[in-house]
Amino acid sequence: MPGPFPLRSTQLIAVLTVTQLIGWGTTFDMLGVMGRVIAPDLGLANEIVFGGLTVMMVVLALLGPTIGRLLQRHGAVPVLAASSVTFAAGLLMLAATQGIVLYTISWIVIGIGGALGLTTPTYTAVVEREGLNGKRVIAILMLFTGLSSALFWPILSLLDAQFGWRTTFVICAALQLCVCLPLYLFGLPRPAATQEGSAEMHAAPVDLSPDDRRKAFLLLAAATTLSSFVTFGLAPSLLEVLRQYGAAPMLALQLGSARGVIGITARGMDMLLGKRGNPIVSAIAGIGLMVASFGLILIAPPSTSLLVGFIVIYSFGAGVMAVARALLPLALFSPREYGLQAARLSLPQNIANAAAPIIFTAILDRAGAGMVMALCCTLAALAFGLVLMLASLIRRAKPVAQVA
Repeated sequence: MPGPFPLRSTQLIAVLTVTQLIGWGTTFDMLGVMGRVIAPDLGLANEIVFGGLTVMMVVLALLGPTIGRLLQRHGAVPVLAASSVTFAAGLLMLAATQGIVLYTISWIVIGIGGALGLTTPTYTAVVEREGLNGKRVIAILMLFTGLSSALFWPILSLLDAQFGWRTTFVICAALQLCVCLPLYLFGLPRPAATQEGSAEMHAAPVDLSPDDRRKAFLLLAAATTLSSFVTFGLAPSLLEVLRQYGAAPMLALQLGSARGVIGITARGMDMLLGKRGNPIVSAIAGIGLMVASFGLILIAPPSTSLLVGFIVIYSFGAGVMAVARALLPLALFSPREYGLQAARLSLPQNIANAAAPIIFTAILDRAGAGMVMALCCTLAALAFGLVLMLASLIRRAKPVAQVA
């Protein structure tokens, strides 16, 4: 079993957990509750409103290389601090929007904030401070930040009921400026000294030929992109899917909020495996559970127990797979390559994530929840096959001896 964390690692996890919960909860996760409230007030179709997430993810994808250079030149702290200011500006613009033009511009600004503050810059901050221990920290951070929808969906629902959606977005902007910005500037521990010549930092876990390395990267990119497309597409539409399968509005909200809470149980798997945990095995387990959950809801008659079972299985599988996506590059590449390879993988993932919400919303509104579940099951099964192919390729490769 892994040992306890030092104080600086605990501080790092605490700061980044809070800021990522707020970052995801007030942006990407927000439309899961607010999207169908905003649409009639602005006179826009649901898919146009949810298209804000598409705009956000397109901006994330396009800015990836630029953000990578900023991180290399300036480090994570100033980039993360800039994200809070940018997020706040976008949310304030969103609160003031009256039509499609300002609505679209608001999501462009929020997308810039996401590129500056979500996922890659956060994991870069971890690697700057943890070095080789970053894998374990990222795994735990991923599990906690999976609670963003569980935390923010009820909060946003209450704020909207009490103050309306415009004031709710002003409050979200205040969280960015008054909580996240000070934590980034004053709450993160200082970066640890790095050893550029460390053999451990440069050693890949397996010895792959150039051809196999390319094949492995393509399999990894395809599998993670498909799984990400499913989870990012389903997230903002999950409440409506549950309602169409017969859940009352309050039950749908409770089940949707439970998704993030259930995902945290995946932390037990990471703690059990410790440093010997294998992201490939986690990916197989996670995507396999996702396939099982979609198959269950497609073949079983609708009922409350079915919806509970679906949420439990899907949420645990998606939680495991979310962590696996972040750690899979370390199953193929050296720690020194992590940032570069993760950035390369993020491009197709973010493009898929950009298209997913609007595609899922359009299918849901036009063909119903059953068609959405059939699409999810098909894509998840394909991703499962690709992960098995990747596992077979790695199993045939020669392991590299780890530096003591």
